[in-house]
Amino acid sequence: MADLRQRQPREHDEAYLEFIRGQPCCLCGDNTSVEAAHLRVGSINDDKRDTGGGERSSDKWALPLCGKHHREQHSMDERVFWSRYGRDPFALAMHYRLKP
Repeated sequence: MADLRQRQPREHDEAYLEFIRGQPCCLCGDNTSVEAAHLRVGSINDDKRDTGGGERSSDKWALPLCGKHHREQHSMDERVFWSRYGRDPFALAMHYRLKP
């Protein structure tokens, strides 16, 4: 039987989301329309599982994206999106979590 992971409760942290929204877009540097963009793809190395079907990742997996890039992220395969910009979203998420 396939390994089925149970859906984990989403970790919500409004203060962290406000911090993320206060950062410039991690792709273009725009700081006028920043949104907290949650990663949907999973990573074995970072113990991040795929989310989908109306399920949102925990807030610790949110990154600052301007509205344009956030819409683009949702318009395509997320792995393609991040590779298009040559960025590792998991390393970026860890970077923001370590900021004071």
